[in-house]
Amino acid sequence: MYFTDYINSSSKANFSVHCKFIHLKITLKNCTSSNVITIYTSYCSFKIMTERPSLDEYFLEIAFVIGKRATCLRNNVGAVIVRDKRILSTGYNGAPSGMEHCLDVGCIRDLENIPSGTRHEKCRAVHAEQNAIIQAAIHGVSIAGATIYCTHQPCILCTKMIINSNIRRVVYATPYPDADSLKFFRDAGVKVEYILLELKKGNPGEN
Repeated sequence: MYFTDYINSSSKANFSVHCKFIHLKITLKNCTSSNVITIYTSYCSFKIMTERPSLDEYFLEIAFVIGKRATCLRNNVGAVIVRDKRILSTGYNGAPSGMEHCLDVGCIRDLENIPSGTRHEKCRAVHAEQNAIIQAAIHGVSIAGATIYCTHQPCILCTKMIINSNIRRVVYATPYPDADSLKFFRDAGVKVEYILLELKKGNPGEN
């Protein structure tokens, strides 16, 4: 039994990866109940070596995990603020502390048919980027000069907060219909990068 199907033809194969795969095949071929752990370890090592993400991908994937905690009915959004490869603060979208979740009481934007990217004030939720900035402030953590990784392009409200927080770089994985936010970032000299992750599937979400 060989796991050749796991080889990605587009991956950057090198000698060490080739050796690791050969070791995996030999281990699987000689499989006994006593070396199951060795088989699993070999497989995990092989996957890591062939699919190791860049730092930007790494922190974006963390943002998606954080977004799983979101209580918004339209979309799960996550944000993580990083400086010098260290996570400073995180946030996801949901109702203010002490208030009922939108999951429980419904979405006012859906009820009033408010299009995505408009009338941001008509929303019960605090956005992920806002919550990440707020958490940093609560705990006295400076985020000046940091990078914020977002599952979605920030809206104009979050954009203004990001600019005034002196965050210098924004990395996002899902476009959002708010051209003003990108213009504000350009005018303020904040670097913005769009990275499409393979884990992203389906259509861009709404807020």
